[in-house]
Amino acid sequence: MQEMVLILDFGSQVTQLIARRLRELNVYCEIHPYNSVPEIGDNVKGVILSGSPYSVYDEEAPSIALDGIRGKLPVLGICFGAQYLAHIDEVGEVRRSSTREYGRAKLVSVDPESRLFANVPVGSQVWMSHGDTIFEIPKGSKVVASTTDVRVAGYEFENEDTFAIQFHPEVYHSTDGKQILSNFVVNICGCAQSWTPHNFVEKTVEELKEKLGNDKVILGLSGGVDSSVAAMLLHKAIGSNLYCIFVDNGLLRKNEFEEVLESYKGMGLNVRGVDAKSRFYDALAGVSDPETKRKRIGKVFIDVFDDASHEVEDVKWLAQGTIYPDVIESVSVKGPSATIKSHHNVGGLPDFMKLQVVEPLRALFKDEVRRVGRDMEMDESLLGRHPFPGPGLAIRILGDITPEKVQILQEVDRIFIDNLKSSGEYDNVWQAGAILLPVQSVGVMGDERTYENAVALRAVSSTDGMTADWCHLPYDLLGKISNEIINKVKGINRVVYDISSKPPATIEWE
Repeated sequence: MQEMVLILDFGSQVTQLIARRLRELNVYCEIHPYNSVPEIGDNVKGVILSGSPYSVYDEEAPSIALDGIRGKLPVLGICFGAQYLAHIDEVGEVRRSSTREYGRAKLVSVDPESRLFANVPVGSQVWMSHGDTIFEIPKGSKVVASTTDVRVAGYEFENEDTFAIQFHPEVYHSTDGKQILSNFVVNICGCAQSWTPHNFVEKTVEELKEKLGNDKVILGLSGGVDSSVAAMLLHKAIGSNLYCIFVDNGLLRKNEFEEVLESYKGMGLNVRGVDAKSRFYDALAGVSDPETKRKRIGKVFIDVFDDASHEVEDVKWLAQGTIYPDVIESVSVKGPSATIKSHHNVGGLPDFMKLQVVEPLRALFKDEVRRVGRDMEMDESLLGRHPFPGPGLAIRILGDITPEKVQILQEVDRIFIDNLKSSGEYDNVWQAGAILLPVQSVGVMGDERTYENAVALRAVSSTDGMTADWCHLPYDLLGKISNEIINKVKGINRVVYDISSKPPATIEWE
């Protein structure tokens, strides 16, 4: 059984980053809500308590019994986790701070004997984000790190492997955060760092062979990284028993349907293309609300996919490219969470689709999916493709959808992406696209006054899509793209560039 570290989530916005840092150390980990702790088997090597938006004094503050964990497994409390360990102790004391301590700080003292802070120098930058402060540490513990303003930046128990830090080692601003996490999971928990792409491929293919046997599996391909890597893993396991369907919903990029089908031919996959543009356009006619668009597209896709799947006899499984962030974000830490946007892969199947679901990528983050694809020697041009939203251009056209608007946006998008590639900027961008705005503006083309549409260009840098910054593309490149769009795409006379980051904005506009 795969060894792992268990991360108990108290609701922090950056809990996923803890998991990502451990995966970068080749240590497998899972995030579970604090109020839904799984059975802890012998494969669990340690437990991390995450941060939280709550104060330990809030009425709804998370609470968990740690009797079955502390003293048996190494424990690391981060921010709220550190405060909670002090709060529940008979000697420890946490007080509300008069001011919120947020931002960069420097460690002014580090205990040289601390295993958690091994190879972390005095002066190391850390990131604070808390409204409570630990004034008294628990009985049997000692302070092992301090900053100028925070005396208890880190403490540890002397007779058990329980450690606590007030700052966030998982964020990039903590310059030695990865070293601290490595000290915990490798040196203290004793993890073997065996979570590698190659091991994942070997293990997953064997598990798929055992699980699926000679059953037939159907998979909806999107042309993206996730579904393509999932297809290759399944192909390695069951060969010709995998049936792939690529649906043209009329909302793809220009010529994408034909180009993607061609690219799959070289991968040995059994792929069938389905032209369903008219069915999607009919369902979207007159619809402007973004969530309604998503739901209608999802419903039609299921109908189209169900029709296509019935043409393959005795199919028993539906494969999906669900990845770990989809899974995490669909599980609320405490009660129903606010839905920002619907996830296209999580939530099960309609009752009329009598298929079992198989999700070979369910444990992976996006960057891990790419590394797994590289281990299987998949084409780099496919693995390097930018993420593309499941609803396609429908959520990049603000307002109602028409075939004419789709065609305009496809032309704009093609010019934008082609210029990013030819300039060498494409691989520096996490995700890029154009948004057709429901705004018309006055322009002058030739000697004529025009009153036509505006488009916004969006390009962001990111590592995982959780946070993102707008890309500082060269002005001359933006100028070239703008001129080409206005000169070549009829109906567009104004181009703007989106310079908002996530948060507070999202990557997509809808």
